[in-house]
Amino acid sequence: MTPPDAPTTILLPEDTHGETPTSRAVARVVLIVLIVIGTIALIRMLWQPIAWIVVAMFLAIALSGPVNLLARRMRRGLAITVVYLGLLLVPITIASLILPPLVRQGVDFVNDLPRYSRDLQDTIQKNDRLRNLNKDLGFTQELNKVADDAPQRIGEAAGVLRDVGTRLVNSIFAGFTIFVLSIFMVARGRVWIDAALRLRGGRSGEAIGGALDRIGNAVGAYVGGAILQATVAGVSAFIMLTILGVPFAGALAIVMAVGDLIPLVGATLAAILIGVVTLFNDFPADMIVWAIFAVAYQQFENYVIQPQIQKRAVELEPFVILVSVLFGGTMFGVAGALLAIPTAATVQISLQEWWHYRTAQQAATAGDRRAPSPPGDAPPAPPLAPPAPA
Repeated sequence: MTPPDAPTTILLPEDTHGETPTSRAVARVVLIVLIVIGTIALIRMLWQPIAWIVVAMFLAIALSGPVNLLARRMRRGLAITVVYLGLLLVPITIASLILPPLVRQGVDFVNDLPRYSRDLQDTIQKNDRLRNLNKDLGFTQELNKVADDAPQRIGEAAGVLRDVGTRLVNSIFAGFTIFVLSIFMVARGRVWIDAALRLRGGRSGEAIGGALDRIGNAVGAYVGGAILQATVAGVSAFIMLTILGVPFAGALAIVMAVGDLIPLVGATLAAILIGVVTLFNDFPADMIVWAIFAVAYQQFENYVIQPQIQKRAVELEPFVILVSVLFGGTMFGVAGALLAIPTAATVQISLQEWWHYRTAQQAATAGDRRAPSPPGDAPPAPPLAPPAPA
């Protein structure tokens, strides 16, 4: 029997499942953690050029279709030149058509703002409900003050124009960089991809090549369809605004087209902005007509134009589209919202192709295990045992 004052010895069970970590293992873990932290820091430092490369990649994918189509009838270098010259001439032509009348109409709008204010005030005075609401809020007094001070404040816009000019120069530089990067990707991108796939080889290389082709077709079809859909929206808005006699019809049509590029909410926000402008033209007739047109066109686009244009493009659930647009817009602004759906389609296609590849691999492995051995390869039968002695 153990004496009561004897020390108690606790026996720990032996660890048979692992060994004590060595200094080399600890150093390896620390090195991996440092590499991950350094990579994240590097990506954060180079985030702007990385974003430019991603945008250039999507632009190259979208323009590879027209380039390949023209390359069947001419040299590929000439086809790339024609396509990118056309892409470059589009914003220049739009700017040359829009900017001069936009500046002129902007000055006229500032000068006519007092008249717009008086017209709105007359309309409010003729309506009992609006008159009572205005008496409580004092809306017309503030509007008259802004309208009277607007012509004298034109000179103060120099600082705002300077800031806008700086941002415009930065945007032009970024656009030119993306433009040049996409040219290199269209010209040499397929060569780089084929070289990487040959280096990979085997069934996995073929699966990756098929996934990349499918992603390229889906993104190209989506971008081309989105541009065509936005063009239809802009032209329709321009025709309606011209019929109504609303000023800035060309500029507002471009706002409608750019807004239509943003999935789900862009066209609605652009229509609301244009509706605010119609308030100052012929209230309330123009605003009512524009609201009816915007709602009717949205329904026509959702059920007729969009299914016809995008029927061979990406196939995403509305919930996935909404979540991707929210995430992209929150992280990267308008550019993120524009690239949200192509990015979501890329992720979806990649997961689908990976799943098909894994399923095919598992089926092939299971088939090899169940397949019987051919007769020629069967092992020889064991010799008969000698008869037992009597």
